[in-house]
Amino acid sequence: MQASVSRKMADEEAGATERMEVSPDLLQTPQQLASWWDQQVDFDTAFLHHLAQLVPEIYLAEMDPDLEKQEESIQTSIFTPLEWYLFGEDPDICLEKLKHSGAFQLCGKVFKSGETTYSCRDCAIDPTCVLCMDCFQNSVHKNHRYKMHTSSGGGFCDCGDTEAWKTGPFCVSHEPGAAGTTKENLRCPLNEEVIAQARKLFPSVIKYIVEMTIWEEEKELPSELQIREKNERYYCVLFNDEHHSYDHVIYSLQRALDCELAEAQLHTTAIDKEGRRAVKAGTFAACHEAKEDIKSHSENVSQHPLHVEVLHSEVMAHQKFALRLGSWMNKIMSYSSDFRQIFCQACLREEPSSENPCLISRLMLWDAKLYKGARKILHELIFSSFFMEMEYKKFFAMEFVKYYKQLQKEYISDDHDRSISVTALSVQMFTVPTLARHLIEEQNVISVITETLLEVLPEYLDRNNKFNFQGYSQDKLGRVYAVICDLKYILISKPTVWTERLRMQFLKGFQSFLKILTCMQGMEEIRRQVGQHIEVDPDWEAAIAIQMQLKNILLMFQEWCACDEELLLVAYKECHKAVMRCSTSFMSSSKTVVQLCGHTLETKSYRVSEDLISIHLPLSRTLAGLHVHLSRLGAVARLHEFVPFEDFQVEVLVEYPLRCLVLVAQVVAEMWRRNGLSLISQVYYYQDVKCREEMYDKDIIMLQIGASLMDPNKFLLLVLQRYELAHAFNKTISTKDQDLITQYNTLIEEMLQVLIYIVGERYVPGVGNVTKEEVTMREIIHLLCIGPMPHSAIAKYLPENENNETGLENVINKVATFKKPGVSGHGVYELKDESLKDFNMYFYHYSKSQHSKAEHIQKKKRKQENKDEALPPPPPPEFCPAFSKVVNLLDCDIMMYILRTIFERALDKDSNLWTERMLQMAFHILALGLLEEKQQLQKAPEEEVTFDFYHKASRLGSSAMNAQNIQMLLEKLKGIPQLEGQKDMITWILQMFDTVKRLREKSCLIVAASSGSESIKNDEIIHDKEKAERKRKAEAARLHRQKIMAQMSALQKNFIETHKLMYDNSVSEMSGKEDSIMEEESTPAVSDYSRIALGPKRGPSVTEKEVLTCILCQEEQEVKIENNAMVLSACVQKSTALTQHRGKPIEFSGESLDPLFMDPDLAYGTYTGSCGHVMHAVCWQKYFEAVQLSFQQRIHVDLFDLESGEYLCPLCKSLCNTVIPIIPLQPQTINSENAEALAQLLTLARWIPTVLARISGYNIKHAKGENPAIPVLFDQGMGDSTFEFHSILSYGVESSIKYSNSIKEMVILFATTIYRIGLKVPPDEMDPRIPTMTWSTCAFTIQAIENLLGDEGKPLFGALQNRQHNGLKALMQFAIAQRSTCPQVLIQKHLIRLLSVVLPNLKSEDTPCLLSIDLFHVLVGAVLAFPSLYWDDTVDLQPSSVSSSYNHLYLFHLITMAHMLQILLTIDTGLPLVQVQEDSEEARSASSFLAEVSQYISGCIGCDIPGWYLWVSLKNGITPYLRCAALFFHYLLGVTPPEDLFTNSAEGEYSVLCSYLSLPTNLFLLFQEYWHTVKPLLQRWCADPALLNCLKQNSAVVRYPRKRNRLIELPDDYSCLLNQASHFRCPRSTDDERKNPVLCLFCGAILCSQNICCQETVNGEEVGACIFHALHCGAGVCIFLKIRECRVVLVEGKARGCAYPAPYLDEYGETDPGLKRGNPLRLSHERYRKLHLVWQQHCIIEEIARSQETNQMLFGFNWQSL
Repeated sequence: MQASVSRKMADEEAGATERMEVSPDLLQTPQQLASWWDQQVDFDTAFLHHLAQLVPEIYLAEMDPDLEKQEESIQTSIFTPLEWYLFGEDPDICLEKLKHSGAFQLCGKVFKSGETTYSCRDCAIDPTCVLCMDCFQNSVHKNHRYKMHTSSGGGFCDCGDTEAWKTGPFCVSHEPGAAGTTKENLRCPLNEEVIAQARKLFPSVIKYIVEMTIWEEEKELPSELQIREKNERYYCVLFNDEHHSYDHVIYSLQRALDCELAEAQLHTTAIDKEGRRAVKAGTFAACHEAKEDIKSHSENVSQHPLHVEVLHSEVMAHQKFALRLGSWMNKIMSYSSDFRQIFCQACLREEPSSENPCLISRLMLWDAKLYKGARKILHELIFSSFFMEMEYKKFFAMEFVKYYKQLQKEYISDDHDRSISVTALSVQMFTVPTLARHLIEEQNVISVITETLLEVLPEYLDRNNKFNFQGYSQDKLGRVYAVICDLKYILISKPTVWTERLRMQFLKGFQSFLKILTCMQGMEEIRRQVGQHIEVDPDWEAAIAIQMQLKNILLMFQEWCACDEELLLVAYKECHKAVMRCSTSFMSSSKTVVQLCGHTLETKSYRVSEDLISIHLPLSRTLAGLHVHLSRLGAVARLHEFVPFEDFQVEVLVEYPLRCLVLVAQVVAEMWRRNGLSLISQVYYYQDVKCREEMYDKDIIMLQIGASLMDPNKFLLLVLQRYELAHAFNKTISTKDQDLITQYNTLIEEMLQVLIYIVGERYVPGVGNVTKEEVTMREIIHLLCIGPMPHSAIAKYLPENENNETGLENVINKVATFKKPGVSGHGVYELKDESLKDFNMYFYHYSKSQHSKAEHIQKKKRKQENKDEALPPPPPPEFCPAFSKVVNLLDCDIMMYILRTIFERALDKDSNLWTERMLQMAFHILALGLLEEKQQLQKAPEEEVTFDFYHKASRLGSSAMNAQNIQMLLEKLKGIPQLEGQKDMITWILQMFDTVKRLREKSCLIVAASSGSESIKNDEIIHDKEKAERKRKAEAARLHRQKIMAQMSALQKNFIETHKLMYDNSVSEMSGKEDSIMEEESTPAVSDYSRIALGPKRGPSVTEKEVLTCILCQEEQEVKIENNAMVLSACVQKSTALTQHRGKPIEFSGESLDPLFMDPDLAYGTYTGSCGHVMHAVCWQKYFEAVQLSFQQRIHVDLFDLESGEYLCPLCKSLCNTVIPIIPLQPQTINSENAEALAQLLTLARWIPTVLARISGYNIKHAKGENPAIPVLFDQGMGDSTFEFHSILSYGVESSIKYSNSIKEMVILFATTIYRIGLKVPPDEMDPRIPTMTWSTCAFTIQAIENLLGDEGKPLFGALQNRQHNGLKALMQFAIAQRSTCPQVLIQKHLIRLLSVVLPNLKSEDTPCLLSIDLFHVLVGAVLAFPSLYWDDTVDLQPSSVSSSYNHLYLFHLITMAHMLQILLTIDTGLPLVQVQEDSEEARSASSFLAEVSQYISGCIGCDIPGWYLWVSLKNGITPYLRCAALFFHYLLGVTPPEDLFTNSAEGEYSVLCSYLSLPTNLFLLFQEYWHTVKPLLQRWCADPALLNCLKQNSAVVRYPRKRNRLIELPDDYSCLLNQASHFRCPRSTDDERKNPVLCLFCGAILCSQNICCQETVNGEEVGACIFHALHCGAGVCIFLKIRECRVVLVEGKARGCAYPAPYLDEYGETDPGLKRGNPLRLSHERYRKLHLVWQQHCIIEEIARSQETNQMLFGFNWQSL
């Protein structure tokens, strides 16, 4: 086959072949060529010679190549011969065999940017282990706790890698032994010859690829390729960089090359995608000139000129071909493991003669100089070769580490993204546990990485060899983070077995890591500003960011060290040395002496408020971490072997962390205000969850280490000295300076708080006896004590480990219960009651606001349960042995002194050195001391318990005041009024004192048990009394409240009685009392028969006096015809909510449209909705003008378009674009005797000729003046003179209604808006289509509301919202008035065209076929236009009530009959016929009627359909029409509908509708009654050729009832949607670059959003694919789902849109916009239903306006490009 192809090509290129036959080796077929190569001694030379001849020929046209032809020539003349050479037989057969010979075990799919990846939280070794979509769908992990993420490109699917997964490493397709393979043929059947050929072929190919890719000469080729005479053809080539934006490049190209915008855009897109592009061809000089031009133009825009080169055409050709050859190698290697191994061997072979490294290393080292397209192909080569073979992956990793420093440095100075740099491959190697261990042992990769870090950061080191990141470049530091990340990858899986070598190399690495920490210890020191504010905030972000990057690495190093006791002790020693080295300055400084209560401390003189201080102490903190691990392993006892006691110097270790905590305290006390925001931000992060584990928490631990190793009194003296509070406790400070007092108080509070933490915070494994789970549980309990929280918020407040896990799921259900969400909001966790006992008010991870919130909520809770409000600390867990001495802080002298001083100051009238918070903390410390003693006493006999808090607290103080002990002081404190809130706590402490006392005494001598229990009882009695007292008070308060409420309601009633009149009158529509309908009581008992809307029995109109209040001026006004107009704010919009033909082509401008007849598919309607708020027309005009004015002065994005009259409703902020005038209903009553009498005269048979006579009369009138306006054909009745022009008037007329001018003005304004928006044309008050648009919006709005009520299964009248009710009422009355503002002749013309559909003898040329119109629109138009027949030049008349009742009746009956015919002709006969009911009268009528019709229709319709089926279909099909008609006539005439239409839906609805609309329930009786009149009509309808045509194309007809539109079905599991998106290919572009697939929820189309490739032009503007789609699919309004981000977007028009929560929730009831959390998502049907209703209620525009109101941004999202 291949041969014949090449022959065909040979014929086509006869001219070309002559040129090509220069060399003898150009043999005819690939086979011959391959065998010729085989005979050559040196394949390499022959191969290169062949390429040298062909490549420049094939790639001749670089500027606009014919890609298909190029590809074909390469295949036939190069690749096919190579494949023949390799296999020695037909390659197609061989490859096919290889393909089936064995399944791979590794998947190896390389991710493109934007693809979805999955990782399994249960089974992955670490989070970098991911699966591609297909493997995931076929794996066991689908049912585990998986996470979905969007790849940034360049990753690799780990399916089949046993080192990546704890369980389930294979998916179904990569399972060993899958695909029917047995063990033998799992090895690919490659015979020796093929392998030998591959060994010859591959090295040449690889060498050519590498040589050409890294070829630097721009004008010359290597000698072996330069065999033709050189031509003078050059290209000017532009390269991609990340400095210039799209627009810069387009601008520079347009200027330099003088080309069109489109061409420049084309070039730029290609450059962005491929990385380079030839933009000009020509001689060297011409290209060089272009190069200089482009450079100079681009320099104008940014500092960096664009990268441009001039390349010779042959160089360009060979470089292009080298990449194409790379993709071919990829393909070949994918067939067999042997090929991959040969390839890898060839890449790794070093040439003996040259000093160059091996080929693959040369490629790596050249990587930063390559352009995008080349990098991608080369990385794919690495992926498909080295990474698929474990052994060679190891060799590659070793080469990679060998050149690691150089590669990283080049990456850091390069400007391309990480995802296309070769350094991004590190994650593929470093995270493999065995490989990581090998690299540490053989190449000490940890040291390599840390040294690289030190080498790339030297510019940031200051004189003292500390980092200082002032004026850093964000991009560059961001690249440094990549190196830090590599360190994390290496450490991510801890070794299970330690060899001696691994231990040694790891320690080396650790020591080199300590060097980095040494440079960070004490970096960026600051000094407190005094006097004036700092001028420039220093950069702090970089240091904190590096701290965040290092957080997990520090923890991982500590865990690695802790794997082994020896290792840990050595690491501790090294770290201790490093800390001591950093503390030399501290050792040498001068000393001061502090004295307090007989204890002295000699300490270095240092003040945080005056000297330099740094918040960065990673060394000290690492040491603290290692110490905790020592304590956990119980190895503290051996510490002195490594660090002798005399060298340990615990004061030095404590010093720096203590300074940090003091700094925080001083910031809280506002002593550092003048240092600006940067310090506040640093302190925030110091305690924030992202950093605290390696900052704040470790500082607290270091103080605990200090407290456990130092004398407690000395330790406290040190703390007092550093907090600069020693003299505050030494003597009373007499100062009146309020600021100073506040400052002291804050510092004391902060210090007490830290002391509470040192003694009380034991929830760290190694500090206290706790497990990790208990720690997490405690964090969660304290978060939920602030209030219920959603899962994501809790997760955000918990620290993540290196695997991004918080341990939340394992414990949350023990402490909390989950509450599911409703239709909005999210699910939350609520704390279980039994967990409340663990609440500690002084929890060290609370921020200030969290602390006060939690305290408030917990006290409130206790109050509600009638408990006391004491919140004592929960009993803490025990300290580990190494930390057990910390508790001695509590009972040492200085602590007692501090507490006593605080209590005494509180009792001292003159002292203001205390606050309630300070006392609260003092109480907390007391409570901790007592709890500790109680716990110790309960465990051990008294004589062994040395902890003696009780006695020390009971000892008398030696202060000058009458000596008192702490208990006495507490009793007194109870009496201080400011401490009312603390009373319960004091009581609790005093009881605790008693308990401890009893425990002490009990163990001393067993006292008579009774006395003990008595005192306990006594306590209980006191306690019960207090409880009872509390209860009594609560009860009294409740009664008092009740009494007051009763008095108020009595006063209210009284007021209403006196002002009764006022209340009665103003109960307007708006008061919302008649929530949706007028109550029947308003008219004297309406007898049932009068609940009929049409014909002689028509019931009376129910009208009420309407008094409405204007929302702008708050004045009331009655609605009358002669008054000034009042208006409803309203919004008119195009809608496709009811369409039966989604995506029907739309005219962008309706210049030529004739809206008189509506298509039955209702493809585009005009919907008018109102928010129901009333204004005076004048007020509204003023308001609108004011809005316009304010807009001219505003700068930010317009929320609405003033040109089209948009504004926000002043009250509810809905978007409106017009107002509906409110016109009262004109009451009409019928004298029933007259009506009965008339019934005899005016039958349908007489009514029709009367109407026709009137019409023909008009025609004759008009004809006198000019040509007849409407050609009317009369078949008969012309000669019959009984019906003449005026006879229509004889049935009753009255004079027309006169409207006030203000109302007329508003009517015209509103009608013009409908016309303008409905047809998308400029406003024109005189346009003849205005009335038809009015009728159309009336009909469509009713249809939309009826459809919505039906969809929700609600009754027709009982469930209307107030706004719908008011809107419909205003709309119908407006439509009546609108007729009077138009020329009546025009209305008559329209009417005659409408009537031509249903009057037998009236037909004009343009009467449409019956099946191509919507008859409800005809009904509305005909009824509203009919009074124009009564108009005459001389008098302005309208039909009287009686006449109009007949007009309505007959029009309605005629149109109903037409509609019945429509339904029966389009009946769907393909449904399964199961008889549902007996043969009834209706069914028989149906059969006979259809039989009759089918005679006229010449057999286009089957007669074999059973009657009952016809009747059921008819009834179902006509109900929506009847419901619409009922709404229409009710709002037109005001006749109260029957009760049943308010309550039940569906069941008895049909018969009630028939009675309201004067129809027989057996509708076929209409035909029988009017048979003679209707028969000619039927014949005419059925004979219409257009109708027959419609029936023949069965598919296109609209069937009734019309199907209700729903949003498309979405899959339950979100990953199915992602799957669809991953298979989505943009129709317009060939590459597989990242696209944003967006799903239209109306029609299910997937579009390519925000991409230049799919932009369209509408009216000269560029719009994105979604916006363009929305114009067709939803008349500009549409709902999209962005699949990759799981966001719903609502759009309207070209430039407006908003985000909306997606209907997908995770198991915690939360949405996940942007798939940030990546939890599995499921469809929430309630939310989706809500979205459906937003659309069907036409609220999309409203939602968008509201969301834009709330999120007013200065620069919004560019919706137009969506």
